[in-house]
Amino acid sequence: MSTPESINWPAPAKLNLFLHINGRRDDGYHELQTLFIFLDHCDWLRFHINNSNQIDIRPDLADVPLEQNLIYRAAMLLKQHSSQPLGVTIELDKRLPMGGGIGGGSSDAATTLVALNHLWEINLSVDELAELGRQLGADVPVFVRGHAAFAEGVGERLQPVEAPQKWYLVLVPECHVSTAEIFRHQDLKRDTPKQSWNELAQGNWHNDCEPLVKKNYPEVEKALRWLIEYAPSRMTGTGACVFAEFEHEHEAREVLARMPTWLQGFVARGENVSPLYVTLQQVYARND
Repeated sequence: MSTPESINWPAPAKLNLFLHINGRRDDGYHELQTLFIFLDHCDWLRFHINNSNQIDIRPDLADVPLEQNLIYRAAMLLKQHSSQPLGVTIELDKRLPMGGGIGGGSSDAATTLVALNHLWEINLSVDELAELGRQLGADVPVFVRGHAAFAEGVGERLQPVEAPQKWYLVLVPECHVSTAEIFRHQDLKRDTPKQSWNELAQGNWHNDCEPLVKKNYPEVEKALRWLIEYAPSRMTGTGACVFAEFEHEHEAREVLARMPTWLQGFVARGENVSPLYVTLQQVYARND
């Protein structure tokens, strides 16, 4: 019989299968259209509930002050919102790259909200958790809701969709890309016409951030140039990670085996339902 403290909670990676930027708003944010899917490649978090009234994160993240750590911020936000007197020690097994465009920090924050909502017995609804998550970052709500989604607006309008479940080879260039820096840049393409989901579902996809990131981060351009020799490839989010899609796992692994030593990467399956929500349902089932 597992105990709450023995459960490893996944914080899955995401891919943006496309990212179209439709314009800049008066408030400085951008109108965009994107498709989020999840990968079965995750950070892992373990939560030890206690009576300390403190939030502890182990280990420290290099170069990230505690107050900027999204796991800490998520736990504190939920604690303050619910006037929760309990504390928690959170152990993080970090496997997703930071600044990679695959949602590592946002996913960690969402898993923290979902897990502590259950473990602290706060029982907020998914809508309430997603609204809290939006205060932490534009990508957090999709991780909280846990289903592949077509996103519009500044990323807050989410429409659940069923995407084809393919295999992906994801390459991780040795650089961190600042999302804020890319969206502030004067050369960012911001004029892709809006389309309906039915039109976009036909698959004529691109990433409007990719040309600018390739220009400013040669590591990304080099990774794409190598990967595109094997399959159509593009960048996810604001980078730095790039990916190619395959029908079968063995095809992706054959290309991974050829990867040069100056690159890192992994193979993962695309998922419409987040591994986090698979775990949550398993937890509920154990408690029944």
